[in-house]
Order: sequence, then structure tokens, then C-alpha cells
Amino acid sequence: MPVTQTACFAWALIPNHAHFLFRTGAVPIATLMRRLLTGYAVYFNHRHKRSGQLFQNRYKSILCQEDAYLTELVRYIHLNPYRAGLVKSLEALDKYPYCGHSVLMGNRKRDWQDTDNVLSYFGKQRFSARKYYFTFVAEGAKQGRRDELTGGGLIRSLGGWSAINRNNLKDGHIKSDERILGDSDFVDSLLSAANEKFERRYALKRSGYDLAKTAKRAAFLCGVEVDDIYSQSRQRIKVKARSLFCYWASHELGVSHTELARQFRISVPAVSYSVERGEQIVKMNNYKLVEK
Repeated sequence: MPVTQTACFAWALIPNHAHFLFRTGAVPIATLMRRLLTGYAVYFNHRHKRSGQLFQNRYKSILCQEDAYLTELVRYIHLNPYRAGLVKSLEALDKYPYCGHSVLMGNRKRDWQDTDNVLSYFGKQRFSARKYYFTFVAEGAKQGRRDELTGGGLIRSLGGWSAINRNNLKDGHIKSDERILGDSDFVDSLLSAANEKFERRYALKRSGYDLAKTAKRAAFLCGVEVDDIYSQSRQRIKVKARSLFCYWASHELGVSHTELARQFRISVPAVSYSVERGEQIVKMNNYKLVEK
């Protein structure tokens, strides 16, 4: 996906669900999935002359440590159609159109799938890399379901707390979270970063940085009135101020895109685009929400 600069390493479509392995790029995964799922729902409804909600539940995401788990996850995701009985053999999986495995094997072409990065883990030459990749997948086909690849960090990797107790590994350094797949240090660093973000939002709130004060700051930096931010004007400077406000409201104050869409009387995807523009404006101009 060149616009978002997101790399897709693996994917598989099953009749009642789908799996994707992405490396996030210029936009957050939430924005990417909102575009992907909304776009598909619009396409599906139009094609089948229907309306209303298409997906039963929102997507679930797990943050993974790339170096430790990338090849394991690629294999696990691409074996989903085989485990589900949608194909009867690995040879049939090689040509299955609704899975990234056939692309890695060179039997189908998907420009948006990153094959080079994945195959580089198996060899420098494409032919030999595909050969070793297929052998790797074949070995995984014998393993069945892998609960340790569904989140939970080091705890799942070691087989759960019972296994840790048996091996006398339970100590204060081990970290676990069902939303993260990685070793102890990786999980710890992410949780620490999330805690810092929460503390920052709390500090901003204590300092009086609500939506009104944020809008005032964005308006000041862009040389417009606060009312201009909430207007429907497409004048460039007012769009800039609106984008700056949306970015800070979302990333600094934690206001949902749905709430911003309600306030501006626009769609959620439109808010997402505005947030992306705002992030670029902040980076280009080194703008700060809190004036030192």
C-alpha cells in the first residue's frame, strides 16, 4: 500500500474471518484497518445491492516483535486455509488464490504484498529461497494450532504460567500482555511507552488542555479564528488549522475519530485523513501543542 507505506507480509482469507500480517508505515494500523474494512464493505454492498453493517465484530490486533516472530507468523497465517480444510494439500495451497502463500511461491502476483522481505529470510536467490520457504511451511503443517502465536508475549512463548512455575522462571522481570507477541524486554518497552503516553495525556488534562484550548492553539499557529476550524471552508490555511487540531485532539488528548467526526459533521475516514495531514504539518513545522 504505497500511500500508507504499510508492508503486507502475509494474509489469508477464510469464509468467516481473515488474517493479515502488516508492518505499519506512515499511518497507524487503526487507520489502515478502518480504510480497508470500510472500503471492502462499501464495495461488497454495492456489488450485492445491499446496505448496512457487513462485519460482525471489530478487528483484533496483536503487536508482534518482527525479528523473533516474522517467519513463524507468515507460516502460521499462510497455513490457515490448509488447517481449515479449504485446500487438501500443500500443493493445492501453492495455487490457492485467497492466501499470500501462492504469491510467495511465485504462482500469483499481488503488487501490494511484500515478498522480497519475507523471502530474504530464506536465502539470497529467489529460487532457493522459495524452496527453503516451502520446506519451512511443510514442517509447520505438522504442528497444528499454535497458541503461542496468538499474543501474550513471553508467557505464551514459554507455555503459560504453569510452565514458568515448573521451570522456576517466574520473576519480576517477565512481562506479559495478551495484545503483544514478543520477548520480555519487547513487551516491557511497549508497556512503558504506553504508560508514558497515558501520563502525558493526564498531565495535559491537568494543565487545562481540552478541545477548546487545543483549537485555540491550532488557530493561533495558523493565523485563523477558532471558528474557522469548525467551519466547512476548504481554504488551505483553514484546512491546515483543522488538520492540526484533529491530530492533536486524537494523538495528544485521546479523542476518538468517531467523536471528532460527530463534532465536525463529517465521516470518520475524513477525520483520519485530517489527522494524517496534521501529523505531517507538525513534523514539517516542528509545532508543539504546549508552548514552552
